[in-house]
Amino acid sequence: MKFGFYTLGCKVNQYETQAMEQLLAAQGHEIGEFAGECDGYVINTCSVTAVADKKNRAVIRRCRKLAPEAIIGVCGCYPQHDAKALEALGVDVIGGSGQREDFLQRLVTAALERTGSKAVDNALGRREFEVLPPGGLEGRTRAMLKVQDGCVNFCTYCIIPYTRGPVRSAPLELAVEQAKALKDQGYREIVVTGIEIASWGVDLPGKPGLATLLEAVCAAVPTLRVRLGSLEPRIVTEEFCQRLKKLSNLCPQFHLSMQSGCDTVLARMKRKYDTARYLESINLLKTHFPGCGVTTDMIVAFPGETEEEFAESLAFIRRCGFSDMHIFPYSRRPGTPADKMPGQLSNAVKEDRSRRAIAVARELSQQFRQGLVGSCVQVLFEEAEGECFTGHSANYIKVYVKGEELHNQMHTVKLMGLHEDGMAGELVRY
Repeated sequence: MKFGFYTLGCKVNQYETQAMEQLLAAQGHEIGEFAGECDGYVINTCSVTAVADKKNRAVIRRCRKLAPEAIIGVCGCYPQHDAKALEALGVDVIGGSGQREDFLQRLVTAALERTGSKAVDNALGRREFEVLPPGGLEGRTRAMLKVQDGCVNFCTYCIIPYTRGPVRSAPLELAVEQAKALKDQGYREIVVTGIEIASWGVDLPGKPGLATLLEAVCAAVPTLRVRLGSLEPRIVTEEFCQRLKKLSNLCPQFHLSMQSGCDTVLARMKRKYDTARYLESINLLKTHFPGCGVTTDMIVAFPGETEEEFAESLAFIRRCGFSDMHIFPYSRRPGTPADKMPGQLSNAVKEDRSRRAIAVARELSQQFRQGLVGSCVQVLFEEAEGECFTGHSANYIKVYVKGEELHNQMHTVKLMGLHEDGMAGELVRY
């Protein structure tokens, strides 16, 4: 049979979709295009905001309209949070954010027997890390290595602890084994990912930390670049930096989750740090990894955010000097404390503050990239875009080079100037 997949949301969802594709292919099934004719369709959902839920429903409705006779299976965080909504939409097979092999078996059975089923566990009761195959079915340059699941931070705006459950870590030996498997599949870069990877190891014997995992993975695949996913800022300490800077194949790019640059807003969000601690992390990284890229996320117009608090955030991100940022207007998430907070702001305010924050983020990105003009960097090339081939430097600058086929090749490139959302470069010939 043929199955098509559609993924919404984070890198962990992308990883899990690729794993499900592999599991079905190993059973002899064909993986088709989601827009094409298939026996069954899988929609792997996100539920981080109410807007995400709206997107989930739109994709499900569109799929049912285009393929009225096909079996539709929906898994991920949305059914984990609100399975009844999926039943109302006429979904045939409903699963949650775990037990993927069981979900796929029910999907195949439904396609054969024209039956439906629902099985969603209690995420808060999970204690074991779900082992799924790494890598994908297509020849990609970069692969994700999922090493952790779950979160216990319970920020006031976030539903994820309820849809993903408590922290579960991949055993060190498993992570190393899967990293080696990705190398054997021809990947040139690994992205270490999870729901909250800074908590890796807290549930394992001896409570090893993330630095221990990275030392083992980097040593296991010395010819591959290893890149970190999003980090909780408090993990960045002097010891953490001292250990990581010894890893020659670790990419000097760090995504430090921020959300706000104002202490009073951070307190309402119930983040576990303040701006002083966050800035300490930034300074440690820039001291130990000169020229590193530091990226972040920022939520604007959180409930009760005043114009003065927003101005504090803008001033703070200028002090941090991020190489890139993702700006999100606050989106209400039913089931979270922030949804019931007073001071909910209008869409007009959200749009205005998003626009202003994006303008500052672009200015900071341009400043960072301008400082790299004339330098030489190693670029892993990924795909053709128009007349150029594009890839990323170790510090995650997108680089455009005109010319030949360069897919999955690593080359030294001289950065010549700013170009679109990255930099224009020329291959250095030796």
